[in-house]
Amino acid sequence: MNDLKTGMIFDIERCSMYDGPGIRTTVFLKGCPLSCKWCHNPESQRPLPELAFYSEKCVRCGKCAKICPDVHKLSARTHKVHYQNCKSCGRCAKVCPVHALKLIGKTYQIKEVMDILKKDIPYFRTAGGGLTVSGGEPFSQYIFLKELLQYAKAEDIHTCIETSGFTTREKIDGVLPYTDLFLFDYKVTSPELHRQFTGVDNHIILENFRYLYSCGQAIILRCPIIPGYNDTEDHFRGICDMEKQYPDLAGIEIMPYHSLGKEKAAAVNKPYEVTAPTADDTVKNMWKKQLRTLGASDALLESF
Repeated sequence: MNDLKTGMIFDIERCSMYDGPGIRTTVFLKGCPLSCKWCHNPESQRPLPELAFYSEKCVRCGKCAKICPDVHKLSARTHKVHYQNCKSCGRCAKVCPVHALKLIGKTYQIKEVMDILKKDIPYFRTAGGGLTVSGGEPFSQYIFLKELLQYAKAEDIHTCIETSGFTTREKIDGVLPYTDLFLFDYKVTSPELHRQFTGVDNHIILENFRYLYSCGQAIILRCPIIPGYNDTEDHFRGICDMEKQYPDLAGIEIMPYHSLGKEKAAAVNKPYEVTAPTADDTVKNMWKKQLRTLGASDALLESF
């Protein structure tokens, strides 16, 4: 196996039940061209390793400050991290006895990832699962993505890409022969609001979606709903229109907002402006009522 292709990975989650059909192993690649206000994985946006500090775990033992005094400043009551001085060497995380520090992002060779996947093949066979490549945006590491999919298909592993759709037609064509399913985000209907909330226009994204659909690819449309951002009649109508216009979709999933990203953003010193709590049943039922009024099918309403 050619080990020259490497990828920057921030997590490999085995036995995942939420990233495609069956029991899956999800490989999360680092780096994303979008900057969604509600990003569920804000630690995935930068394409390089970065330090995370979980203040609630810290016991202020001072071991990290001895290793990296320019980064860690401790007092009897506080532990301040000067992220701008961090060189992402990870030495401070290694000496932390309570795992309050973590270096997010590690370089993997294809063989290392395949060794993990091969251990999970028996689960894939019995539960209809496989490999899902997520992120970040998987297409931001296109060469690694394509080769990983190639090797997975050589082992007869079902493959899935979870994507924002913000990439080039050439890269899509490159992975089509090795991808069984796309989990394709549909974030905001309005192009102006899409740019405001994610940092990019949705024109290329929608063009890529239509191209994938025209190729007969299996696609599940994933629709994150964020209170105060895209929980509008315009966007709900857009979701219902997508269901009607593209009847051969493998499915549409409504994904109610979860506030987990806020804690993750704080750990890597990123701003996070969404203040809404995790969507509860009352909010979800209100959204279902709106969607039903706009003509959503029972299958769509049952997707969350």
